[in-house]
Amino acid sequence: MSAETITAPATATPEKLTKKILTADHPTWCPGCGDFAVLAVFYKVLEKLQIPHENIVCVAGIGCSSRFPYFVNSHGIHFIHGRALPLATGISLSRPDVHVFVFGGDGDGFSIGGNHLNHAARKNIKLTYVIMDNFVYGLTKKQTSPTSPQGFKSKTDPTGSIDRPINPMKQLLASGATFIARTHAAQVKHMMEVFERAILHDGFSVVECLSECVMFYEGSFDDSWPKKGGAFNIIDETQHDVKDDIAAFKIADEPSPGKFGVFYQVERPTKNAMEQKWIDDTQSKLGGVSQKEILKKRLETMR
Repeated sequence: MSAETITAPATATPEKLTKKILTADHPTWCPGCGDFAVLAVFYKVLEKLQIPHENIVCVAGIGCSSRFPYFVNSHGIHFIHGRALPLATGISLSRPDVHVFVFGGDGDGFSIGGNHLNHAARKNIKLTYVIMDNFVYGLTKKQTSPTSPQGFKSKTDPTGSIDRPINPMKQLLASGATFIARTHAAQVKHMMEVFERAILHDGFSVVECLSECVMFYEGSFDDSWPKKGGAFNIIDETQHDVKDDIAAFKIADEPSPGKFGVFYQVERPTKNAMEQKWIDDTQSKLGGVSQKEILKKRLETMR
């Protein structure tokens, strides 16, 4: 057969990513939970961006919000409480072809997982972390969380919490995250816009999403919901420079319900890119040997 008659094998056209393809098990949250809206928006944003289905990875810890991997038809894993970020870091660094999404709540993110949040942020790992904050431990049926306001009565504080809650935005700014935003599960359009920007950001992007627990803290976010008489105040980026961390700190210090939108966004080399350069340079110096061989030689020197 002559070369002229050889034809390349036909390549299959990638299937368009749709909600039907992305949907796995039916969500089992309590009726009225804000997490339903977060999941619906996640589907919509993935449909819009058309990230290849095989490149989507969902990681979560423990909690109501952390059940995401069960409901999204993609690569995913449900990990131990507070440890989702270390696992997601390993996935992101070892698989540059995938986009890692981490889902958790205020307990998983700011309590038992708070230390891991700080380190993933400062290292600027390439992933997107959505923290569904409901100001209460809902899965274990109403205990005080790190973001519960003072005076909140729960099983762990029956007379009302006396501890000052953390400020997620200020903590994230201090940790060194390169994309920090805040949204609300009842504001679907805003949530979509913030999620899209977070996903497209090259670095550690984190979004705090207020998501009401209607069973154990009903009305917690009425002050930021216009339909309930509250005010949903969006950051005006014509007046706020998202690269100015000092300005972001000032906005983050505003009293409840505070502002919503992108507090901070800056471009900084990711750990992923810096490690890959390190690997490429080492392989070049050693004559193109494989990463496996480099690791093997390194381990031999440690015996």
